Amino acid sequence: MLYEKFKMAWDEKDAEAEFALYHDDWEFKFHSNGKIIKKGDMTLDQRTEMMKTVKQTKQRCLYENEDILVTHMIGEFPNGSRDAIMMVILKKDGLAWRTETGSTPLSN
Repeated sequence: MLYEKFKMAWDEKDAEAEFALYHDDWEFKFHSNGKIIKKGDMTLDQRTEMMKTVKQTKQRCLYENEDILVTHMIGEFPNGSRDAIMMVILKKDGLAWRTETGSTPLSN
């Protein structure tokens, strides 16, 4: 399913493989500020850099079917902060179509 493909792309720092998992109409909404980004708003180079600098640990798929994917992970950022991150991905045509995240800061 989609989760394993996303995890492999991230682990291999393969932004091109990850971008292939996004529907052309994909949107990502940040709960923290309501900002929405679209597939074309980030370049492969920017995504690759993020993959190299943000560490994901304790990744797990909470639920996945043909319509939705729900994941949880710990994100470790270059500034030393750590967040517990839940991601909900609605699917369309077997690809990520709408993504929303919520995160909780963790103590260092």
